[in-house]
Amino acid sequence: MVLDDYFKGNKKGFDTRVLATDISDRVMNAAKQGLYPYERMNKLDPKWIQRYFTKTGDDEYQVKPAIRNEVIFKKFNLMEPIKFKRKFHVIFCRNVMIYFDGQTRAALTNRYYDYLVPGGYLFIGMSESLVNSQTKLEYIKPSIYMRPR
Repeated sequence: MVLDDYFKGNKKGFDTRVLATDISDRVMNAAKQGLYPYERMNKLDPKWIQRYFTKTGDDEYQVKPAIRNEVIFKKFNLMEPIKFKRKFHVIFCRNVMIYFDGQTRAALTNRYYDYLVPGGYLFIGMSESLVNSQTKLEYIKPSIYMRPR
């Protein structure tokens, strides 16, 4: 939705698809459905609700197919090697690494480094941080790191 809003529907020449991953089949199936009760959406701009959602029940809304079709859903375990065909411009790994020890965080961060294009960004949760000696990523500001160009 953010990308569609930014490009105003004119994405010609840009691959704006989003790869969404999780280890849980239950979470992935729910995400694919794109169904939300209104109370989870009440902070969205009403124009976005109108533009990007269809009311499907008394208090339920579904993300419109044009947006759902821009998301590729893949089951993925962060502990396994990353084997995607293309490198990423942005990786969001928010509120996940808090569950890992320092050595595991460092290994995962190095794999992210390898799969970011030069100048690409890694966004982590605000409660997370990376130790500079354990990463080749450049600290930008809290929760934002960049692969140097």
